[in-house]
Amino acid sequence: MDKSLDQLMAEKAALEEQISRRQREERAGAIGQIRDLMQRYDLTKDDIPERGATAGRARSAAAGKKLEAKYRDAATGNSWTGRGLKPRWLRDAIEGGRTLESFAV
Repeated sequence: MDKSLDQLMAEKAALEEQISRRQREERAGAIGQIRDLMQRYDLTKDDIPERGATAGRARSAAAGKKLEAKYRDAATGNSWTGRGLKPRWLRDAIEGGRTLESFAV
């Protein structure tokens, strides 16, 4: 038996209310657990890093600073710091017979 649109809309509203109520309950429970942990470990909100912040690690003084290029292709102006994967232009040149040392700055 098919339900009418009004019946379906009423069921949807009832489900949305149940979802909202459950979210409030679970959120309140999570907040309670967080408060318990903060009290147990003598934590304050200042002890919790902001989103995206590096937790538990100090950043080095060089972090975020632009590095000097160690390798450069004078013909094209491409450069590489020597960190991370070799860029495609350098891999292709090495496969073509050039040496890494020939690009050293």
